[in-house]
Amino acid sequence: MGRSDRRSGSEPVTARSDLKLRFLLAVVFVPLFAAATVAFSLWAARAKDGDPLGPGVLITLAVLCGLLTVTAAIDLVVVARRRRSGWTRQG
Repeated sequence: MGRSDRRSGSEPVTARSDLKLRFLLAVVFVPLFAAATVAFSLWAARAKDGDPLGPGVLITLAVLCGLLTVTAAIDLVVVARRRRSGWTRQG
């Protein structure tokens, strides 16, 4: 058994990644985070310095939502590839 094959916790020997749940979450959150990115970007473009949420805060939120969009999209691609290949995670 190689170093990367060792189990480190109490997970079952036949532990598997729940690809259906990850796929569902990614399908839901990619458009949600993308819409939030666009919304915060447009809001930041119209915000003035005296507003309670200034342009800096809104730009930060837009960037964070953009990063979450990219992360969810990458996960969607990975999960779709694993589902097509029949990959299962076994310990």
